[in-house]
Amino acid sequence: MRLTLMLSALLMLAGCTTTTPATPASSSEGAEVPTLGGAADAAAAEAACAADGGTLMPLGRLQRVQCVVPYADAGKSCRTKSDCSGQCLATGDAELVPGTAATGVCQRDMSQNFGCRQRIDGGLAQGTICVD
Repeated sequence: MRLTLMLSALLMLAGCTTTTPATPASSSEGAEVPTLGGAADAAAAEAACAADGGTLMPLGRLQRVQCVVPYADAGKSCRTKSDCSGQCLATGDAELVPGTAATGVCQRDMSQNFGCRQRIDGGLAQGTICVD
């Protein structure tokens, strides 16, 4: 009985070990930039991001640095998500009543996934969502 309890306790403790996270092979849009590798890795990540046409930016509530690449169709008029590489978003500061007919503009880049935004889908305004 004691042996069973001791083995169970050891197995539970073994489950508490941590593993090191894998770092991304390259910095693509939205990829988190590794920060533990030092200045050389940060410079390489910045160069890879710039090669993709992006900029390293801290995003979200946690301010994680990510490579932000502008969408090719940013700012184009749209009526639904399929018109854009990103999302079709309402313009202006005033919130539209959900369900009303509307047109929007294609999302600038993934940084617009944070904060408050209102999507346009099928030519109709959707509810506003706020993301940290």
